[in-house]
Amino acid sequence: MNNNALMPFATITAGEIVDILLVAILIYTAIVWLRRTRAAFVVRGILILGAAYMVVRYLDLQMTAWIFQAFFAVFLVMIVVIFQEELRQMFERIAVWSFNRQSAPTATTATADILVRTLANMASDHIGALVVISGKDPIDRHITGGIVLDGQVSVPLLRSIFDVHSPGHDGAVLIENDRLVRFAAHLPLSKNLAQTAHVGTRHSAALGLAELCDALCLVVSEERGTISVARNGRLRQLAGPQELAAAIRGFLDDKFPVQERRHLGLQLVRENWLAKAVSICLAIGIWYLFVPGSKIVEVSYQVPVNVENLPANLHLEAVEPPAVRATFSAPRRSFYLIDRKKIRITADVALAELGRRTFAISEQNLRFPKDLTLQEFSPNTFKISVKVAPEANPSNRG
Repeated sequence: MNNNALMPFATITAGEIVDILLVAILIYTAIVWLRRTRAAFVVRGILILGAAYMVVRYLDLQMTAWIFQAFFAVFLVMIVVIFQEELRQMFERIAVWSFNRQSAPTATTATADILVRTLANMASDHIGALVVISGKDPIDRHITGGIVLDGQVSVPLLRSIFDVHSPGHDGAVLIENDRLVRFAAHLPLSKNLAQTAHVGTRHSAALGLAELCDALCLVVSEERGTISVARNGRLRQLAGPQELAAAIRGFLDDKFPVQERRHLGLQLVRENWLAKAVSICLAIGIWYLFVPGSKIVEVSYQVPVNVENLPANLHLEAVEPPAVRATFSAPRRSFYLIDRKKIRITADVALAELGRRTFAISEQNLRFPKDLTLQEFSPNTFKISVKVAPEANPSNRG
């Protein structure tokens, strides 16, 4: 077998390394994005179907493989239908990243302290509240209604908005660029019953928005007097004001890090290192499969000669030559998982009883996977050595 044809890493270029790194970045971005959306289970199911298709192809189950191919024929349309909301979010984030590179914090430390103090007091007084601190994603299309305010965040303003006698106390307030820009706004409700089964409408609205964008949603329960936070599609209850302050500070540090505190090299290694390692491995696998794997190569195998229909009265002593060198051409990926047992030569030697010892080999005698194309084989003849089986020799009979 010509192993050099199947070793593309020996000739990898600098441009291909850059290509692999760019694909790894795209895969890593997709992994982080899927973690934050409800599409993760759908993607997991698609990956399982893909793995099942590979097994079916390897086992050469043609009818099942045909069904899978018919399914994948409409795969792109299904992706658009299933992930239409997620794809819209992705394009919005690309636009924000491209045109709004100068990011300013949506809330300063002073505003965060006001929120912590106000929400803690409202929790102790069992006054419900819903506060949204915007991140980098645009959220206007997810919010309906509300009254534009654009006021300075303060304890009296928040208390007055969420007072039970205020017309807008059931809605949400939106904090953006360190200003309270809107109140009495309505948020989309979450359909995640696993997290919202035992909470109220405010919690469901907070989680609903956190599933669609990167905003931080703070909720005060009117019944239980607790504070919860919704972020990245997860809703969790906080133990007290200290955890609330830590949640707001962590959100601001994550979305709007201070430039002088960044340690880019260390951050690239430490943050989400497992997802980054998986992304690099997947990028290498995809490159290996589709870039060098698409190139047509020639690979030669030593294929043993198998004889069949040998008369019963003859005993096979030797086949000369015992193997034929066959050369096949195909895309390199066709040889990655090839089963050598599927490449074989069978020849009918029924005429050996008439004294024939030399037999020709034609392409019809070769069996090989349909993905391969036979280029040549040699030699095209073989000889057999036989002798009469002992039980067929008349001299051995009594």
